[in-house]
Amino acid sequence: MAGDSRGVERSVEQTLGHLRTLDSAAIDASAPPLTLEDLYRQQRMRMVRLAILLVDDPATAEDVVQEAFTGLYRNWSGLRDARAAIGYLRTAVVNGSRSVLRRRKTAREYQPPHQADARSAESLAMLTAEHQAVVAALAKLPRRQREVLVLRYYGNLSEAEIAEATGVSRGTVKSTASRALDALQKLMGG
Repeated sequence: MAGDSRGVERSVEQTLGHLRTLDSAAIDASAPPLTLEDLYRQQRMRMVRLAILLVDDPATAEDVVQEAFTGLYRNWSGLRDARAAIGYLRTAVVNGSRSVLRRRKTAREYQPPHQADARSAESLAMLTAEHQAVVAALAKLPRRQREVLVLRYYGNLSEAEIAEATGVSRGTVKSTASRALDALQKLMGG
């Protein structure tokens, strides 16, 4: 395993080193940028490539770099020299990329609270009293129990398919279904 990680590390080092060399060749390091416009022309694509490597999305990377240059513009008069601007940009791009990744993670993890859908009067009228009681009891079950029963009996899915859809094991599907049926029986009074 250690040999594999060294090989991966070597590949990453070679690839990123190659990109760094390409970026460095495109910039005349001996002539510092004199204006923000010069800096933008010289460093924009390099910063975009850096952001792409961090956020893995060209459009988002462009936005991160644009925000970094906007911040630099606001703080231009406070910089000690033009060389410090490159460090400022690099830090701003890394921090902006981190913020993007944090927001992505938060968005993926967010699950809105369950809101029972109001059923139409027609659909309720078509249900017998017993069916209405089952639907009402289902709405009172915890989210996972409700999902398992709906996927099993409405979706007609197998335990394996339910496990895949909900991201739990087959054993958890079985036990959840059993507990849900017990809870429904209690909720329906018998």
